[in-house]
Amino acid sequence: MLLHILNHIMLSRTFLLVLFICVGGVQEGARTPAGLINKYEVNGLQCWIITHVLWVANAQYFHWFSPTIIIDNWIPLLWCTNILGYAVSTLAFIKAYLFPTNPEDCKFTGNIFYNYMMGIEFNPRIGKWFDFKLFFNGRPGIVAWTLINLSYAAKQQELYGYVTNSMILVNVLQVSHVATRWHYKTTIDICHDHFGWYLGWGDCVWLPFLYTLQVYSLFYLGLYLVYNPIQLSTPHAAGVLILGLVGYYIFRSTNHQKDLFRRTEGNCKIWGKKPTFIECSYRSADGGIHKSKLMTSGFWGVARHMNYTGDLMGSLAYCLACGGEHLLPYFYIVYMTILLVHRCIRDEHRCSNKYSKDWVRYTAAVPYRLLPNIF
Repeated sequence: MLLHILNHIMLSRTFLLVLFICVGGVQEGARTPAGLINKYEVNGLQCWIITHVLWVANAQYFHWFSPTIIIDNWIPLLWCTNILGYAVSTLAFIKAYLFPTNPEDCKFTGNIFYNYMMGIEFNPRIGKWFDFKLFFNGRPGIVAWTLINLSYAAKQQELYGYVTNSMILVNVLQVSHVATRWHYKTTIDICHDHFGWYLGWGDCVWLPFLYTLQVYSLFYLGLYLVYNPIQLSTPHAAGVLILGLVGYYIFRSTNHQKDLFRRTEGNCKIWGKKPTFIECSYRSADGGIHKSKLMTSGFWGVARHMNYTGDLMGSLAYCLACGGEHLLPYFYIVYMTILLVHRCIRDEHRCSNKYSKDWVRYTAAVPYRLLPNIF
């Protein structure tokens, strides 16, 4: 059974790899610590759409496999994705020592355990286009996230003959969030983290298995929303939907504003006005001096990480969709709060070292991190 499931996983990863290489256009990423600018094959949204269209077509017409295949093979899938995650992490670790893509962007700490966990190479690549970080950060885990939710909805339909509004809410809100993620290559994972176990295993296992916790949560070996269907009242469902959509809007708009500002170098309008910014300079590892602009308009003038604020609002909505009978689904919002606050502090520490006095000017202009007038 384990080998059978592993074979299916490898076939699905091969399918994603073919889409990764063949579909989409090219976009430049952010400058690496060594001053390099990588080109990326930007096709995540197209790959995601193609995969889900084929999934729905199979469920409705072709019937090659059951739409409940994921939930029916949950434990074997968990074992197989762990094997894949550790294999990818180990390959990236060995590759960094034997044939690194860009030696100047490697970070050897002298601690083998830390090197394996947090990564050595900044952008390990095979050939011109296969980028480990972009593929694993934006393909297996993210695509699996919404496929897992669809499999859970199919299981609920199989068991009860209907799908609850709580299950529909979680699917709709998380699809909205996932569809947003494909547009930006300036996240901390892509721009600042090295590729090791933290990203390799995390993207293959932690992301799809934890982020679907609201739909599939082990509680006395039962499934939360699948085996405990919750039908929310209309006001409760409407409140959850509004919270999730407002969080989605803030998350999407904040990232869009930054992306627009960077692409146009500030020659655009944010909330109907020309954006204001702090002019900064920094030195890369190759000794070059580079200019940068930190926006102080729009959502970026409200708080320094309003995209995280929107993300947390969406995360809370996923949990509230599960009602209040048990605490387990709320582990997700606790985890996301810890994760994003830690990322916020880590990112600001990096920016403080990078921009020095310019960062002090920026934090004076935008004093709050996540919550206006609070934090």
